[in-house]
Amino acid sequence: MARKQSDYLNSLLSDDMETTADAPEETTPSPVAPNRTERARGTTLLGRESALARVASGEVRQVTQLLLDPARIRIWAGNARLYAHLNEENCRELIDSIISEGGQKVPAVIRRVEDDPEHDYEVIAGTRRHWSVSWLRRNNYPEMQFVAQVAHLDDEAAFRLADLENRARKDVSDLERARNYAEALKSHYDSHLTRMADRLKLSKGWLSKMIKVAGIPDSVIAAFASPADVQLKPAYALAQAMDNRDAAKAITAVARRIAAEQKALREDDTPPLPAPDVLKRLLDAPTAHVEKPEPYSAASRHGRTMLSIQSANRQGITLRLHAGSGANEEDLLQAVRSALRFLDDNGKGLKP
Repeated sequence: MARKQSDYLNSLLSDDMETTADAPEETTPSPVAPNRTERARGTTLLGRESALARVASGEVRQVTQLLLDPARIRIWAGNARLYAHLNEENCRELIDSIISEGGQKVPAVIRRVEDDPEHDYEVIAGTRRHWSVSWLRRNNYPEMQFVAQVAHLDDEAAFRLADLENRARKDVSDLERARNYAEALKSHYDSHLTRMADRLKLSKGWLSKMIKVAGIPDSVIAAFASPADVQLKPAYALAQAMDNRDAAKAITAVARRIAAEQKALREDDTPPLPAPDVLKRLLDAPTAHVEKPEPYSAASRHGRTMLSIQSANRQGITLRLHAGSGANEEDLLQAVRSALRFLDDNGKGLKP
């Protein structure tokens, strides 16, 4: 963690952690000459008194770490990370680390909750650690404990702490963070962007772009293979285009068609449309010619179009099989099935 972020974290938690004043255990002295032993004992006692005095004065704090059952701990709703998106695959490295080290080494940050008979705490920072320990307890490590330290934090301070941890996490998508910021702007900062940027030590211009991206509707996000594909810089251009009512209508219509294509590709275990291609089609939607669009086309493994829908009406469906695509018979049959499913999803299929 960079020094600037480390200082920010220390200042955020310095007055909020639950602490104890337990002195360190005294070690047994080695069998040395009496005068050396006495000097060592005197030094140890002075060290203990000095340490206790520093703790009592508040100069030094020792943070209490708890060993807990993760089932008694819920996830704070204000965190950007979506718990439902965590799985064994994207937590595998952390799971292996916990196993190899004999337990969780980096404590999570939690706070107490009230009026919830099923939970005693909630996670502010450490969502992946909570998921990984929970998974290990279900998979051959029932004795594994969740290591956490308790902090007294209001919602705004909790948000700042969670945000700080998530900033360097590659598996927290730009869209997740953007929507988290947009919610926090209303909940914690009364929609004052400048105040929020100052509290988070962020550029106001960058934060403004994140809030803008958060406004892209789910119907458009559905065109992408995954919400994680929605990156800040290209998504900001899309969010700006949505400001125009006519453009937004065209983009939404194209997004619905792309989403149907993505669904058909998933059902056929075919790689999804890449994010740059999806973005280009969405941005081109307001100015695209609409005289005779092809509602669906399928590419072969060589990247060439092998099938397209020419028309679909009450009289029937016309499909075109393209020569020179390099597709074999099985590829074409699969493409036909995908095209028919696409038409069914859009109300233009053969089903009555």
